[in-house]
Amino acid sequence: MRRSALLLGVHRVTVARKLRFLGIQARGFHARFLESLRNSPIDHVQFDDMETFEHSKMKPLSISLAVSTSRKILAVEVSQMPAKGLLAKRAVKKYGFRADHRPKALRKMFATLQPIVSPSALFESDQNPAYPLALRKAFPDAIHKTTLSRRGCVVGQGELKRGKWDPLFSLNHTAGMFRANVNRLFRRTWCTTKKPSA
Repeated sequence: MRRSALLLGVHRVTVARKLRFLGIQARGFHARFLESLRNSPIDHVQFDDMETFEHSKMKPLSISLAVSTSRKILAVEVSQMPAKGLLAKRAVKKYGFRADHRPKALRKMFATLQPIVSPSALFESDQNPAYPLALRKAFPDAIHKTTLSRRGCVVGQGELKRGKWDPLFSLNHTAGMFRANVNRLFRRTWCTTKKPSA
């Protein structure tokens, strides 16, 4: 926002207000789009979680994302999660226990999908063990097809997959676009999220 204000010759507050206004407009546009789907429910959905962080990589966030095969964004939920791998012990020592809110976010995402997705729709995802139970509770008659995760390529920041045909291309392409268009979602960036709700 500082760079935008500098280039446009306006105050930073003006840029912040315009972005807030555009955010409200985008939410309204998306709500109307979802409302239009109620009369013709979607029968094929791809979903997964992508990861980012707030303030520090020791405070990771999960972004639950569901898209149609035409790459239309159907639902997005952001939730906190505990650090893992080499950062797990350091994160607990520095920031204390961090609750895992991913299951709640998944339930909320599926609740958003219920009015616009056919009860017997085909859902595709990777083999995350948390997905089948959450999906079955919201869509007991749905078909769930899982795909083995594959190594990502540099292009698309790892969301797009190396070589061959990607059965989750619609989802991974959308996630890659998220990272490309929102600077703070880059894997290596000096722009960091301060508030997950923003």
